[in-house]
Amino acid sequence: MKNVKKLLSYILVIVFSALFIFVGYKITMKKANIFTGEQEGYQAKVIEVLDEQNDTYDFGGETVTERYLNLKAKIINGDKKGEIIELKQTLEGLYDVNTPPAKVSDILMVYPSEEDESSWVAGDYVRFGKIKVLIVIFVLLVILFGKKKGLNTILSLAFTCLSIFLVFVPSILAGYNIYYSSVIICIYIVIMTLSLVSGFNMKSLSAGLGCISGVMVAGLIGVIMQKSMKLTGLVDDDSMFLLMMNPDNPIDLKAIIFAAIIIGALGATMDVAMSISSSLKEISDELKDVSFKKLFKSGITIGRDIMGTMANTLILAYIGGSLSIVLLLITYNSSLTEILNREMIIVELLQSLAGSLGILFTIPFTTIISAYLYSHFEIEEVIED
Repeated sequence: MKNVKKLLSYILVIVFSALFIFVGYKITMKKANIFTGEQEGYQAKVIEVLDEQNDTYDFGGETVTERYLNLKAKIINGDKKGEIIELKQTLEGLYDVNTPPAKVSDILMVYPSEEDESSWVAGDYVRFGKIKVLIVIFVLLVILFGKKKGLNTILSLAFTCLSIFLVFVPSILAGYNIYYSSVIICIYIVIMTLSLVSGFNMKSLSAGLGCISGVMVAGLIGVIMQKSMKLTGLVDDDSMFLLMMNPDNPIDLKAIIFAAIIIGALGATMDVAMSISSSLKEISDELKDVSFKKLFKSGITIGRDIMGTMANTLILAYIGGSLSIVLLLITYNSSLTEILNREMIIVELLQSLAGSLGILFTIPFTTIISAYLYSHFEIEEVIED
């Protein structure tokens, strides 16, 4: 009977997740208006390197030398598949610096020239194929080491990515309320991940409630600080392009910051919440009739050990993601005060600090919830891996 309940609950999570993503995608894509234009770029495989040339031209009173390759390639996708074309790959020039020269069998993105539709120019190398190999290796290793838990981890990761890119992102572009959308996505990810990885049990319940509480604290801090610091959300050129994309119904850039804070903090807070909940569950199972006070004290002790590394994880992730921007700002600004007061830097600091505070609050929230549930209730485990 228990195995039947386990299987049915497992199937329920998968079906619910699939429906959530499918229905969310259908609803948001009606208004999102993305990927609806004509195909502009194609993939082409280089079949011959013709020659290398240099051109010199005047740009704003300065002489610019452009070095490029002439290539012959075969288009391998789209409505022009099989067509042989000649194209130009710029190696050095005004905007291209030391681009690796193409070789025979390399695959490039190619585009019709803006100046002459009969000629073609090369864009980026097609690199996703290499990433797919790494993805396959990652999936196989996770399943190999984790076995059933590893498979559930891959499923939860797949559903998480699909919900972000097929539901949440289109909902923003469709004009839906970003605050509501980000909260709904976070709650879905927490429920789905913990249900798949740990099962329907008291451990998942306490971890989920603690995680959601911590994430909401991080979001609340973000909203309060946005207002107090008078942030606009215009942190870079990308933000400006987002704002100009739909002038009649512009995207709320401050809501984007809120979403970035809670989604960025979600993974770390979930990790902390599950670690505490799982540890207290083991203590409760080993020491029968353990009191709320003892469980709470143990949870806080465990949380202190987790806190330092988790906060470092979040802050270092944000620093690593914005390292190029930081280097550029330090190079072209002589004042540290000016750098620290730029909205671009302030937003990065806000995201890392709000997320870290969310982790900090997750510890007592999860500890209190877990200690109360484990010391007051004995609930039959529906699924326990």
